[in-house]
Amino acid sequence: MARGWTFTAVGLTVLIALVLVHPTCCATTVMVNLNCTASSCGNIHNISSPFRLSTDPVICGNRYYELSCENNRTVLNTYRGKYYVEEISYNNYTIRIVDSGIQKNNYFSTPNYSLYRYNFSSQDYFYGYTTYQPKRKGTVPERYPELSRSLVWMSCEKPVNSPLYLDTSTCNYNDNSSSISDSKTRYRYVTVGITNASQVEDSCQVEKMFLTSWPINNDDPNISCTDVLNELAYGFELSWLERNCYLDDANHVRCDDSTGVLDLILGILTGLAYVFAESAHWWDAISGVSPYYLIFHLETKIVLGIPCMVAFLIYKWRKRHLSMYDAIEEFLQSQINLMPFRYSYSEIRKMSKGFKDKLGEGGYGSVYRGKLESGPLVAIKLLGNSKANGQEFINEVATIGRIHHVNVVQLIGFCAEGPKRALIYEFMPNGSLEKYIFSQEESIPLSIEKIFEISLGVARGIEYLHQGCDIQILHFDIKPHNILLNENFIPKVSDFGLAKLYPTNDSIVPLTAARGTLGYIAPELFYKNIGGVSYKADVYSFGMLLMEMANRRKNVNAFADHSSQIYFPTWVYGQFSEGNDIEIEDVTEEEKKIVKKMIIVALWCIQMKPSDRPSMNKVVEMLEGEVECLQMPSKPFLSSSPARPTEDVGDNLNSTSSSFQSGESSQSAKL
Repeated sequence: MARGWTFTAVGLTVLIALVLVHPTCCATTVMVNLNCTASSCGNIHNISSPFRLSTDPVICGNRYYELSCENNRTVLNTYRGKYYVEEISYNNYTIRIVDSGIQKNNYFSTPNYSLYRYNFSSQDYFYGYTTYQPKRKGTVPERYPELSRSLVWMSCEKPVNSPLYLDTSTCNYNDNSSSISDSKTRYRYVTVGITNASQVEDSCQVEKMFLTSWPINNDDPNISCTDVLNELAYGFELSWLERNCYLDDANHVRCDDSTGVLDLILGILTGLAYVFAESAHWWDAISGVSPYYLIFHLETKIVLGIPCMVAFLIYKWRKRHLSMYDAIEEFLQSQINLMPFRYSYSEIRKMSKGFKDKLGEGGYGSVYRGKLESGPLVAIKLLGNSKANGQEFINEVATIGRIHHVNVVQLIGFCAEGPKRALIYEFMPNGSLEKYIFSQEESIPLSIEKIFEISLGVARGIEYLHQGCDIQILHFDIKPHNILLNENFIPKVSDFGLAKLYPTNDSIVPLTAARGTLGYIAPELFYKNIGGVSYKADVYSFGMLLMEMANRRKNVNAFADHSSQIYFPTWVYGQFSEGNDIEIEDVTEEEKKIVKKMIIVALWCIQMKPSDRPSMNKVVEMLEGEVECLQMPSKPFLSSSPARPTEDVGDNLNSTSSSFQSGESSQSAKL
């Protein structure tokens, strides 16, 4: 307890010291500045405190108000923008600046930097600028007059009939910075003083915003493009008067210094505000309010707010976890026809011998070896405690819990006891396909025939997910790591954590975000303009997998001899298009045909547009057929060369392509 009070006392002492020292530092700065002479640059002749030029002695002016002189023009750099200083009024405590992109008498110029008046609402408490005129003693904060207002560039899909909107179709200003697509006709307007999103027409979007000291009523129907450009050339005004200061009746600056006990407490609160001002916007709303009201307001918030916040956080934490557990339990109760058996957590611990034999670890949890009482070995995936893992658990049980196929991993059972969740699968002694096609040490090398059998099995498994059930199951994460091999190297599609279930008649499915593994994710999950998301996304992933199985390496090969070989699909497509055959060491002609067939089918699967890819049913048919019956597809990448039009993929796959008949290749490419 004593230690806690000591820490509190030290903290208060430091805050009090900061508050007491601050006015002294300010006074010292003023005294030192009395010994500095005014500077000049171009048409700005009296640059003095609080301003300073970058070439002035360090004791002069205030570094927060530093200006520079470039090509005989005074420059202010703020918010990553460059602005020319047009005027400094020490009587009014204002500075007028103009965007460096504006050129006088050049009506084709527009500002370089987008700026909004609220950019100045979260500045450092003691220094900085504001778009409001200096405060007068007794002025209500909400009635501070504005020095500058926002000039907003709009882009609308249809014409707007409003006096607030000035049609700029006749204005010849440069519009190279427009962020709105010009794929269709748009109507452009400019308006002044809009501060609320409700004032923006539904068909309009904001392109750019600038500040201006606009002196004319924005509903004046006689405003022209010339008026707008003149105002931009005039610039906008800012005030540098400190926010804890105001002007008295004699136009003298008065600041609230900490002199009494009440002011000392206010100073401590001000110090706290200073610490958090860079990230908090609330100071703009309370600055200028009566100290008594400020203290009462903050004390009430602190005394009542902290206990309420703690209680709220505890409530939210419990609600989030309990709702997740309830959702899982409700789901399990609704799936009364599920084949998997439900185990208790103690049974899971027993069959895994206390989770001693760890097989691996993934993004959703760890996998352990276990053994059922009846004898068979199992793989136990112990899921971590998070909301995402709760959804992953439901996805796994909802998908493989209801199906059984020789090429889909079997879910034997599961455990769901509050935060403790586990999935029990059939054990795959040969692990994942990944280590057999990417491993440099091939301890158990697989023949080309075996690789082909595995690829055909994977294709049949995915085909079953798409068409073999009463519901369409999209996997969204087909990759070598998720293909498991049993003792006979029969492949099993696994890991349904990202899977989605849809009715079989849904050709396009709703998806809010890309899912999967980079290198295997279908392009339509990123580029919405090439087609909707459907089962063809799994086809693309399988194509990338099939290409790697045929190549026995990653599709991106950083150690290739030539840059054109770095991305294997591009390289092999070029070889085949030129009539070159593939050369593989120590293989028979029949094995070469198998590899060639796998690559051609893979090229069909990784077509850029989903509509150009075959279904998995067609993929199985192609793999089971002869290579001589396969036609070369279009180039499956973004290319400047025109692609061959494809009306129906299924109609073109079996057409004979003379360039792929055996014996016609005059050259060979080493694989």
